[in-house]
Formats: sequence, C-alpha cells, structure tokens
Amino acid sequence: MIGDWDNLRVFVALAEEGSLTAAAKRLQVSHPTVARRIKALEDTVGAKLFDRLPDRFQPTETALELLHDAKEMERASQSIDRRAAGLSGSHLGTVRISVDETMAAFVTRHLRSLRENHQCIEFEISVTHISANLSKREADLLIRFHVPDLASIVGRKLATFAYAVYGTADFARQLDGSDETLRGLPWVGFDSEHIYMPGQTWQADFLGERRPAVRTNNGIVLANAIRSGNGIGVLPCFLGDADPALTRLTPILDAARVDHWLLVHADLRNVPRIRIVMDALARLFADCRKEIEGDLENSTVLPLARQAEAGD
Repeated sequence: MIGDWDNLRVFVALAEEGSLTAAAKRLQVSHPTVARRIKALEDTVGAKLFDRLPDRFQPTETALELLHDAKEMERASQSIDRRAAGLSGSHLGTVRISVDETMAAFVTRHLRSLRENHQCIEFEISVTHISANLSKREADLLIRFHVPDLASIVGRKLATFAYAVYGTADFARQLDGSDETLRGLPWVGFDSEHIYMPGQTWQADFLGERRPAVRTNNGIVLANAIRSGNGIGVLPCFLGDADPALTRLTPILDAARVDHWLLVHADLRNVPRIRIVMDALARLFADCRKEIEGDLENSTVLPLARQAEAGD
C-alpha cells in the first residue's frame, strides 16, 4: 500500500519539474524534504523511481506506470480542497492574488483602503508573469490581460488600461513633434522573451530595425530605467502619470490599450472571502477609471501630447 499521500504529491512534483529545487519551490518545502519523501516512496514501492541525470531527474519505467494514477489522485485532492473551501461560510482567512509586477504596483497603491474595509481578510500578493494554476490553488484570484480558454475559469473584466510613451524632461525638450525625432531617442523596453507585454508590440513596430538600448524582463525595472534617464519607453498611464520625474511624450497609444481581467476558479467564486475581495477589486478599478485610462487632467504631460489628446 502506497500510504502517505504527501509522498505521492512530492513524486508528481519531481516528475513534472525535473529537479529537487524546482519541486521544493513548487511545493514550498525544503530540498531535503523532497529527497526524503521520494526515498520513502521508493522504499514503499520497492523500486527505484528516478534516474539522476546530469541535468534532471528522469522517471523510471516504474515511475511512469504510477504517474498517471498519482496525477489523478492529485487532481481529486485539489478538487476536494476547492469544494471544501466553497462550503465554508467564513469571511475570515487569506486571499491570494497573483499579478505581474506592474499590476502589483497598482493594487498595492490602493491596498490600504481594501484592508481598512475588510480587516477580517488577509492578503497575499504573488508577483509573477506566469499564470498561477487556479485548479491547484496556487492562487485564489488572478489579474491578467488575457483569459485562458478553460471551462473551469470564470473571468470578469476590470478595466481597459491606457499606455503612452514617457521620458524625463531632458528628452521632452529634444522633441519637435516628428516621429523621426522620437524614434531617434534612446529607448528602454522589455527583452525579446517578453515582447507580449502590453505596449511592446507597438514599440517594436515603431522602432523597426532598432532595438531598445536597455532591455529588461521586469516592468518596474523598466519604469525605473526610464525615470533615471536611460531612455524613453512605453508605460501604463497610471504608473507614468503618477511620477513627477516623468513626462508623457505621446498621446495615448490606441494600439497598446489592453483589458485586464479578474480570474477565479468556478469552484471558488462563491467562497465568501473571495467573493468579497472580487467585488472590492471591481469597485476599486471602477473608482480609479480616470487614473487607469490616462485622464490628462491631473497628469504631468508634454504640451503637444495634451493638445493631441484634446483634439481627438
């Protein structure tokens, strides 16, 4: 008899991740715990489950025979966890929200008001570009600019975010209203693996053969690089307009507008504390619509950008 389910859970993680470190990170346990539980399962099964190759742990034939059933058990366990959470009528507890770093800046800017209105709830903000697996309860809620095509995921549109080109006043003084001059300035952007990030396709098309002089995989690093005078670049208006060191150099980029969605697993959407946070986030985004959409009234923007916006 296999016995301890935790051993099987570790087994599935190692088979899928390929390394002790990655499996430990996924399960939020220590490296030795993963190794110890794999050894315990091998002792129970009476067979070796992994071959240790130079670059990964490779499941043996015995492991592959067990893996399908172990995954089914994992899915069943996750389903039970979600349904049990759905049966709870408590407003108390933690709500885990997964966001990218730019959206984390927006949410945490307004987190105090959320917490003051809902003091019985604790918030965990997980920052990553990788969508957390809601089925595995890696997060309770996601805020993303795409909706996965999964029947188990329920999406709710929060807002359409506006983007524009920003830079310091030194760069603003060099502009003469022409695309050629704007294109000729140094640029900051995401690296090639993150071209899918909002505004980056527009920037790549605008620059043509040129590449940003400074590239990163992090939106906050990008904003700091622009703020420090390394170049100009595309930022969400809520971030660029709030920074007194930055000036909006272009009108809002229609091609870069992007919808952001609040995503939840269908089994969890009626859990009281999760429903409370979902509704609170929806109200927050609605209340901050002008900030999100780049309303120019309270923004530090280049006069030519303000005039172009007014003429639209």
